[in-house]
Amino acid sequence: MNASISGAAPSVLAPAGVEAGLLGELGWVLISGAAAIFALMAGLLAWAVRRGGKPPPHTAWWVLGGGLAFPVLTLSALLAYTALRTAELQQPGTQAPLVVSVTGRMWWWEVRYRTDDGQEVRLANELRLPLGRPAQIALQADEVIHSLWVPALGGKVDLIPGRVNHLRITPTQPGLHRGQCAEFCGLQHAKMALHVQAMPAGDFKSWLRQQAQPAASRAASAELLARGRQAFLRQGCASCHSVRGVADGARLGPDLTHVASRHALGAGVLPNGPGALRRWLVEVQALKPGARMPGYAHLDATTLDALGAWLEQLR
Repeated sequence: MNASISGAAPSVLAPAGVEAGLLGELGWVLISGAAAIFALMAGLLAWAVRRGGKPPPHTAWWVLGGGLAFPVLTLSALLAYTALRTAELQQPGTQAPLVVSVTGRMWWWEVRYRTDDGQEVRLANELRLPLGRPAQIALQADEVIHSLWVPALGGKVDLIPGRVNHLRITPTQPGLHRGQCAEFCGLQHAKMALHVQAMPAGDFKSWLRQQAQPAASRAASAELLARGRQAFLRQGCASCHSVRGVADGARLGPDLTHVASRHALGAGVLPNGPGALRRWLVEVQALKPGARMPGYAHLDATTLDALGAWLEQLR
């Protein structure tokens, strides 16, 4: 599953959610209206050229009707339609929304959920949502302005330091969709993706329950995992990253408790397949120049293998 991060093409022409469908409808209505007006104007231009230098008949009618009444009525109708339809994006639904917090950082996304028992779950660069249930996403920025846009699921909303904006998404089709920072935010703006996976409600509940659990060792050499865990602590990784049950409290970098279950590393830079975490440790500044994480190419191969193996079993 983690070997591919292609997902669905990020296109407004393939809506996979209620809000994206409404915005797509608006787009097609406005495009169709503009095309019809353009065709009308082109026809009038051709007619005028064919007439040559003859004066137009009923001059006052053309000025008042074509130059005043037609644009006022047409644009007013399109404006009223757009205002009424977009207002629906703000209307509360009958179903209680899932509340999620997304914070834009340099250059990655922090995602926070709360379980039914009030426990906070922190993830990075990946947002999972249940099908058919509206999600109310609170958007904020940590340092500079960002903007989140998931074309297949909703509109673009800015993230501004010191302010909380909101975005509502109601997925209707299962699948993996790519979101992107759409506001220039610095060196790695282009490499700041947020993958959004829409999944059945039952699968989502199971996934969130699993994400709330502390880190647990999986199938691998106990000695190798012990060396990897020790390396994580000795190399100062816990100063920036939390791994619940091992090192809690750090907030500078992404929470790594279940890092191996994510689709990608580095906000979409590297597919999270076998060996990807070890490569990230060594080549982080080559893969994402300016990332606020040092490279660990200076470590010996044995330590790197152990640290990579330990991180890869954090699912």
